[in-house]
Amino acid sequence: MAFRGWPTEALEFYEGLEADNSRTYWLAHKETYERDVYAPMAALLADLEPEFGVGKIFRPNRDVRFSADKSPYKTAIAATLERGGYLQLSAEGLAAGSGMYMMAADQLDRYRRAVADDASGEELEWVVAAIERHGIEVTGHDSLKTAPRGYPKDHPRADLLRHKGLIAWKRWPVAAWLGTAAAKRRLVDFLHASEPLDKWLRTHVGQSDLPDRGR
Repeated sequence: MAFRGWPTEALEFYEGLEADNSRTYWLAHKETYERDVYAPMAALLADLEPEFGVGKIFRPNRDVRFSADKSPYKTAIAATLERGGYLQLSAEGLAAGSGMYMMAADQLDRYRRAVADDASGEELEWVVAAIERHGIEVTGHDSLKTAPRGYPKDHPRADLLRHKGLIAWKRWPVAAWLGTAAAKRRLVDFLHASEPLDKWLRTHVGQSDLPDRGR
């Protein structure tokens, strides 16, 4: 089945879940979730797969073992794409992300060295500026207040050096096009526009070589 957008019922499902995040609500509206929320996301991922690789939908249950918030369900459906990209639908609308949200220690070291280097650092500045011209935010995760230790506080790229992760991020509020195939076109446009950031990160940062416990 080709992707045709999310119906209004998908947004109403999450509005209800935000008001009553309980197993009772979930079971009473499980059919709505499967038909109007999950099925369109699965169809979207199938449409995107030839260009962006296999998609994976996150499970709807929250991991509450170490959280003070014991609400059992996530108030958004989200998925990742094999070749890079994050998609999310909630009562607030649609969102998409790309990049590296949280870098392991070895990745962060390579990232900072590449940002500090004039050639690769200036390339990243150009990439960020080009993405932002598309109305896409490029931001960091868990950023330091100043440049990290070992780097001059007045470094010309101190703002980029402060980040412990770097992502492109775009939100779209609820609108009529969300219930049509136009939602796919907007996501594809985002993924194309943010691809230079993914490419820079793959080239200069890459995957972590550390075991999970060392990240």
